[in-house]
Amino acid sequence: MSKRVAEIVVETLEAAGVRHCYGIVGDTLNHVTDAIHRSSIQWVHMRHEEAGAFAAGADSLISGQLTACAGSCGPGSLHFINGVFESNRNRAPMVLIASQIVTPELGMEFPQEVDFKAVYSSCSVFCEQVHSPEQARRVVALACQAAISRRGVAVVILPADISQAQVKHDVPFAVHHAAPVLRPNDGELQRMAELLDRGTKIGIYAGAGCEGAHDALVALGARLKAPIAHTSRAKDFVEYDNPYNMGMTGIFGIESGYHTLMACDTLLLLGADFAWGQFYPDKATIVQVDRDGSHLGRRHPIDLGVVGDIGPTLEALLPLLAQREDSGFLDECIAHRDKAMAKRAEEEQPGEGELIHPQHLTALLDRRADDDALFTADGGSPMVWVLRHIRVNGRRRTLPSLLHGTMANAMPQALGLQKAFPQRQVISLSGDGGIAMLLGDLLTAIQEDLPIKVVVYNNSSLNFVELEQKVEGLLDNYTDLKNPDFGRLAEVIGYYGRTVTRSADLEQAVRDFLAHPGPALLDVHTSPTELVMPPQIEAGQVAGTALYAAKAVLSGRLGDVKELLTTNFLNKK
Repeated sequence: MSKRVAEIVVETLEAAGVRHCYGIVGDTLNHVTDAIHRSSIQWVHMRHEEAGAFAAGADSLISGQLTACAGSCGPGSLHFINGVFESNRNRAPMVLIASQIVTPELGMEFPQEVDFKAVYSSCSVFCEQVHSPEQARRVVALACQAAISRRGVAVVILPADISQAQVKHDVPFAVHHAAPVLRPNDGELQRMAELLDRGTKIGIYAGAGCEGAHDALVALGARLKAPIAHTSRAKDFVEYDNPYNMGMTGIFGIESGYHTLMACDTLLLLGADFAWGQFYPDKATIVQVDRDGSHLGRRHPIDLGVVGDIGPTLEALLPLLAQREDSGFLDECIAHRDKAMAKRAEEEQPGEGELIHPQHLTALLDRRADDDALFTADGGSPMVWVLRHIRVNGRRRTLPSLLHGTMANAMPQALGLQKAFPQRQVISLSGDGGIAMLLGDLLTAIQEDLPIKVVVYNNSSLNFVELEQKVEGLLDNYTDLKNPDFGRLAEVIGYYGRTVTRSADLEQAVRDFLAHPGPALLDVHTSPTELVMPPQIEAGQVAGTALYAAKAVLSGRLGDVKELLTTNFLNKK
């Protein structure tokens, strides 16, 4: 019996575990969407394909399930590009079905023709076109296999004439879900133990590769009496129930995380590929463990690099390590941590009158959100606040755009998480610039009945860019935003909407907003001059900010300088 190619494509996705397909219908995709309608896969009707790729990637990354997105030829499938970059860099297994014009017209500059292979090859783990109907199942199976095993986005380019063609002899290629265990050999483990045994101030730097290795990591900290700093992407896996946790380093981190790395004489890197070399110690002995051998020593010179999954590697390493009794370095780092956390608590206090500190808003969300809430955050200052002020517990998850660093990711990623986890609370921390960029997909929550909660950090500016300009000693140009009342706008769409402009009104507003059973948006007018302080302030940053202040005064903007000083130094409880 013959089958239409579109049916074969959908059958293969279904067998591979795809539950949701995000996208927008179109003429060259019609046979695929018709097949999806008759399958167990749920079509998620988006308003913009970029938002669809963000949503699908978030669904996949947090649920661990293969997801799909699909678009029509030309502009339709091209619109996915930014969300595909985000998802691929996050190592989220996802398949994009990029439908194409009919094959006889390829290469003829036909309307809407796009060379998708040239476009997507740089941001995917697999990118191939189906050249004949008989290839369809094999190509889609290979795409799913690549997405699952290499953890990234696989792109299948499907011409419209092939999608509707019939196949008589369909070869049953299938997708396999392998789960290998990888660890260093015995000699490498012994060498690791020897180097760690020589150290007197051992620090551990845990990255996203520590997912699933929480208990072994804490046991390692206890065995070595070692403080554990972590990357921003490792927050959810390292921070909770961990007395050795010193927090993040890097520009978003805190002083105790920074001190752990800078003051140690031996550093163990575990699944960490942190890109900024200035945050690694220059004189320490460094041992690195990573599943990907190409990551060894690529950010900073190391003394020993081994390949392995962190959980199995630590389980094999722990019996080789002697129990340490000297906790001097750990105690030193804990003192730095306690001081840093006390300072953070001060930052979370409410402001006076109309001054709303974004740290206070985020702390309120942290206290009032569910214990298993899922948080997304836009690139820019919201990602700093979620990393610093949302506390995780092993059930909560946080998802900012850290590797791609894009705007507008939070709300569409919240849509994908709500689709994947319909019973859990999903909260998007959106910048005003980010929410405006993909505003149309607020409608998707109504279309798909997704009760997401969107908090708009409304500071009437592209705030993170503005801060970067000030630190460089520049006047903040072209960063101002003339925003609508997002609360009223949300009500028109069909959300529960509310706008808050006074600090005294904020706590009750957060309670009411989170308690609403459907989609809700809270527009909060936060301070536009709040500084994102790094754990270690360099002289150049101080000089740059001072130069900005001088230029602002000379340009007749004395009020801006006064507000900067008042917000950050004079008006905190």
